Amino acid sequence: MAAAVDLRGDFTAHDLRRLARASRDARQTRRLLSLSAIYDGASRTEAAKIGGVGLQIVRDWVIRFNTEGPDGLIDRKAPGQTPILNDAQRSALARAVEVGPTPYLDGVVRWRLVDLVQWVFEEFGTSVSRQTLGRELRAMGYRKLSARPQHYAQDPDAIEAFKKRISSRAGSNQGKPRARHRGRNLVAG
Repeated sequence: MAAAVDLRGDFTAHDLRRLARASRDARQTRRLLSLSAIYDGASRTEAAKIGGVGLQIVRDWVIRFNTEGPDGLIDRKAPGQTPILNDAQRSALARAVEVGPTPYLDGVVRWRLVDLVQWVFEEFGTSVSRQTLGRELRAMGYRKLSARPQHYAQDPDAIEAFKKRISSRAGSNQGKPRARHRGRNLVAG
C-alpha cells in the first residue's frame, strides 16, 4: 500500500473552510471541505465520504492542492482533441480553395471534398476524412456550392429563340379572356 501524501503546511483547516465559504464553485467547496477534514485529523476514508468520492480521487485532490493551492481544486476545461490541421496548413488550404485546382497538376477541374482530402494528404501527409475536412472548411467560412447542371450539347441560340417565342405569346393576351372562355362570363360586358 502506498504511503499517504502529506498536505502542504501553509494552510490550516480553518483557512480551507474560510476559502470554501467564499468560493462560488460548488465542486471546489466540496474538495476544500474534504481536505479541511484531513487537516483536522480525519482519515482519508472519512474525507472521501465527505467529498462523495473514492480514495484515489482524494489523493488526486491532495496532489493538485499541494502543487497549485486552492485554485488547483477548480475544474478546468478539458483541452480536447488537438486539431488535425494547424494554422499554416489551414491558410494553405484556404489559398488552394481560392485559387482552384490546376487541371494538369491536380487532375480535376473543380474541387470536391474527396479531391481536397487527397490534396491535404499529398501536401502535408495528414490523413483526414471528408466529413472532418468539410467541417474545417465550413468553420473557415466556405460553403458547398454547386453549379446548375447544363447539358453539354445545349444550344444557346435555341434557348434564346424559345424564350422569345414564349414571351411574345404571354404578352399578347394580357387582360383579354381566351376565346374558349368568352361565353362563361357571369356579367355581360
